[in-house]
Amino acid sequence: MIGRLTGEVADKQPPRLLLDVHGVGYELEASMNTFYKLPAIGERVTLHTHMVVREDAQLLYAFIDAKERVLFRALIKTNGVGPKLALAILSGTSCDEFIRCVHNEDSATLVRIPGVGKKTAERLIVEMKDKLDRLELPTMTEFQLDSPGGASRVAVADNRAEAESALVALGYKPVQATRAVEQAASELGEGAVVEELIRLSLKSMVSG
Repeated sequence: MIGRLTGEVADKQPPRLLLDVHGVGYELEASMNTFYKLPAIGERVTLHTHMVVREDAQLLYAFIDAKERVLFRALIKTNGVGPKLALAILSGTSCDEFIRCVHNEDSATLVRIPGVGKKTAERLIVEMKDKLDRLELPTMTEFQLDSPGGASRVAVADNRAEAESALVALGYKPVQATRAVEQAASELGEGAVVEELIRLSLKSMVSG
């Protein structure tokens, strides 16, 4: 099994990225919380990974922080929660926020995440509360966006389209994604990068 990779970021198309490790390109899927912390294309990064082997595919999931991977692994052991839904949960909330929802039995926030209905939210709360106590996860602060510095910008329209595509891949309806990204763009201004658009869009939809 592959548990960790260090290499150069070759491409970023949220929620997927390509990591070049000594000339071998690894395709990975990651939560938006991890994407917010990725360096620019061409820079090196170490990612903690979780590998899922299926009959028709071998999938790698990447995490900038080992603690997020621990939570991901606990989520996919919950009835009715697969890797895709686990990534959606870890994209729609920070680790701290999800833990708060579980401990406070806040199903209303969880059901705003695509794929999480009322029954799933209630099941998550019941099953994860006991798991979280055993995991003894340390307190985690919400991820902060790094300054984009001199990174090259693509056209504003392309940024919005990429952000919408990422939200749809996470399970949001196209109409929801478009509305949320347009609102985020109006608040952030014309210079907003993709990660900023996704972050604010997710925040508005989950807290909405």
